[in-house]
Amino acid sequence: MIVNYTADGWQIIYQQSHALLAAQIAWHWTPFGPTDRWVGLLAAIAQHDDEQRPWDGHYGLTPTGAPADFTMVDFSMEQATNVLRAARFQGQWRSLLTSMHLSFLYEALRGQKKELDAFLDEQKANQQRWRKGLGINKADAQQAYDLMQWCDRLSLILCRRELPEMGRALEISQGPDGRRYDVTRPTADGPVTITPWPFAASHFTVSVEASMLAQLQFQDDAELSARLREAPIETLRWELVKS
Repeated sequence: MIVNYTADGWQIIYQQSHALLAAQIAWHWTPFGPTDRWVGLLAAIAQHDDEQRPWDGHYGLTPTGAPADFTMVDFSMEQATNVLRAARFQGQWRSLLTSMHLSFLYEALRGQKKELDAFLDEQKANQQRWRKGLGINKADAQQAYDLMQWCDRLSLILCRRELPEMGRALEISQGPDGRRYDVTRPTADGPVTITPWPFAASHFTVSVEASMLAQLQFQDDAELSARLREAPIETLRWELVKS
């Protein structure tokens, strides 16, 4: 989960909700490639953070009893394996994109554990096999994944409240067209703009739900889980406009 500190406590955004926000962003990009692969790409983006360990009762706490942000949680072979297993049931395309995402996230950890190295090697082999099975070249697969990663990154910038102040620009990442994209918010709480503008529409709104907690510390996961089930929900919205 994504954990933001507020004046009143904690703002919690589930990873699955962040992924759904990323899919909303992708939906506004001008489609490319065959229809079946475009829809499959949107599905992969929306589901790339599924198959976590049981959420209702396993959230994670810091040593001081605060809700743990996802960046504080170690790599889980179980979660990585489960998300790949789930992707298999939607076919080779989602499996390929999901595998590429896991490689992107965890390749930097290579050399730390033999189990992880074997997992990363398996991803490379599987990606080659899936590309061959789909009849798709490496460049086209990379273009699709670059959009997935771009939307994931922009969603995280919004969810983690990383928009810079005073209209400063922040690089998102390289898009599927190879160009650099920056995000800015010219005025506090005003519309967000992307430069260059990559979307078909000149303006649109995206949203994500957040659970609001007033309690700062928790004895264990069970208490945090109970408070999250009772927490009021706030819908966060961003208007994206062409500069």
